[in-house]
Amino acid sequence: MAPSKSALAWLSLGALGVVYGDIGTSPLYAMKECFEHKNPHHADAANPEAVLGVVSLVLWSLIFVVIVKYLLFVLRADNKGEGGTLALAALVQQKLSDKRRRLTIPVLLALFGTGLLYGEGLITPAISVLSAVEGLSEQNASLTPLVIPISVTILVGLFWIQRYGTGKLGSIFGWIMLLWFVSIGLAGVPHIIEQPSVFRAISPHYGLSYLMHHGLHGFLLLGSVVLCVTGCEALYADMGHFGKTPIRIAWSFVVFPGLLFCYFGQGALYLDNMTLVDGVWTSTVTHPFFGLVKGTPFLIPMVILATMAAIIASQALISGAFSLTNQAVQLGYLPRVTVMHTSSKHEGQIYIPEINNFFMVACVLLVLAFQKSTNLAAAYGIAVTGLMMITSYLLVLVARRNWGWSLGASLLFYIPFFVIDGLFFSSNVVKIAAGGWFPLAIGTGVFIVMTTWWRGRHELSKMMETGTIPDDLFLADIESAPPPRVSGTAVFMSSGATGMPNVLLHHVKHNKVLHKQVVLLSIVTENIPFAVGNSSLSVSELGQGFYRVVARVGFMQQMNVPRILVRCEKHGLHVNTSDTTYYLGRQSLVVTGKTGIARWRKSLFKFLAHNSRPPTAFFHLPPNRVVELGLQIEM
Repeated sequence: MAPSKSALAWLSLGALGVVYGDIGTSPLYAMKECFEHKNPHHADAANPEAVLGVVSLVLWSLIFVVIVKYLLFVLRADNKGEGGTLALAALVQQKLSDKRRRLTIPVLLALFGTGLLYGEGLITPAISVLSAVEGLSEQNASLTPLVIPISVTILVGLFWIQRYGTGKLGSIFGWIMLLWFVSIGLAGVPHIIEQPSVFRAISPHYGLSYLMHHGLHGFLLLGSVVLCVTGCEALYADMGHFGKTPIRIAWSFVVFPGLLFCYFGQGALYLDNMTLVDGVWTSTVTHPFFGLVKGTPFLIPMVILATMAAIIASQALISGAFSLTNQAVQLGYLPRVTVMHTSSKHEGQIYIPEINNFFMVACVLLVLAFQKSTNLAAAYGIAVTGLMMITSYLLVLVARRNWGWSLGASLLFYIPFFVIDGLFFSSNVVKIAAGGWFPLAIGTGVFIVMTTWWRGRHELSKMMETGTIPDDLFLADIESAPPPRVSGTAVFMSSGATGMPNVLLHHVKHNKVLHKQVVLLSIVTENIPFAVGNSSLSVSELGQGFYRVVARVGFMQQMNVPRILVRCEKHGLHVNTSDTTYYLGRQSLVVTGKTGIARWRKSLFKFLAHNSRPPTAFFHLPPNRVVELGLQIEM
């Protein structure tokens, strides 16, 4: 059922506060970086044709990348309402069920894209907060030494409050961002009125002309222009929270007009502040964004509002990193982490201490290392453009395999966006040495961890399966030589849906006793966000008091074993939770085995497994009813 108009308005307001925080703070640094003299590939701020060319490139980048690509096409690729790189890859995998036992190219690309998203998520809080606080220098140059300490203090405070949840703050995020977009739009209007000629930049001729006449220099400028579309991936990743329509409404009526007037206002500011010095035209603009309100009573309020917007943009990336990590854990690409729910009403509001602490340390070190937003901008574009290319490729696969598009129609869509994404990405390659290596290093590191964890679990599962005994053979032994049975229910977690698990065999071998009712529970994560209905749970009675339960969950769902057992009552299996014991296996890994994994990967997997959070909390098991049995496995 479609939401009412009032519900749609509230969802659109919420989308402003979460989805558009990153792209909404891009005016703080995007135009500035295009004309920054310290940038070796900057445009000439004292050349009217160059100014119009940059404004035109920014405008048409927003139109092609955000509107045409993401709002019109990418948002169509929803996985049961959910979006994001992993959800997109899972959508592709739904048509590749025969290849689920190996990591296919779409999944590998999605994993590397996830790593790049972590890299972007680390840079966003640092560059957003730093660029906002730098406005103090426009008020008074003597305040410049305070920029770094204030930025670090804000970042530490931002990460410190994560443990308390952001539900209450989130309710006002939308209103603040609404004020932000209205304010930055209005700030540009007076300058546009003074220099209406800036509207000539609406014609793509100026952007194309700049690129053609400046050759390699103009091409490399695209590495700075792309900063205006940072955060566009959030439109897709947060689709599940708000839906397509509210995201599109927020963009059309608030975000795009605000960005448009702000960027055109900054262009008009450059056009209006060109001075002839010793026969050479120079620009007197030092910071195009804060220059819109410089010399007015609105400068300090704008600095404060910009800082609040930067915090909101950072919050969106931090919350997204929490959700992405939880999603990767559910899909089996990352080891178990501590997931704390900060809201009793909304399951999606979570806090992961390990990720939060890592992000806090990394963001503070970034600010201390790069010092200025201009330096950080060099590290920013490579992650964004790399992720854009991966999204385009995966979207074409979805169009071919899921939507049934012809090859011609798919190429007609893919080639233009491949060219645009390729130009943006290749123009950023030259910035690798200046800081672009950082998100690439983060992306590569996360990719190695994810693939190692998946491969290690896969090999471990195969080894565990070789030690299982067929159901019929084990039950026949139980019937011929029944062990003592005690009252209650024993639940054995099993990775496979057939055969008796090693934990059960280990228990019978050493304890020589069984409960009257034994449940073999397997939890299978599907490539869909939510698995609901009768098909998500199956219960089979094996005889001798044994039951096999197979529960299917989506990658956005929590694995709550007690709740699964309660649901089994509708299928004829009655479990008294107060008289139930849960048996888990704790593997002790030895890396001297003959599995086909490199020795360093085995060591990394052992380290990850050792530091992985215990399954008790992950499966929501009551700690006082869990028994762990040690198993030594040689990999």
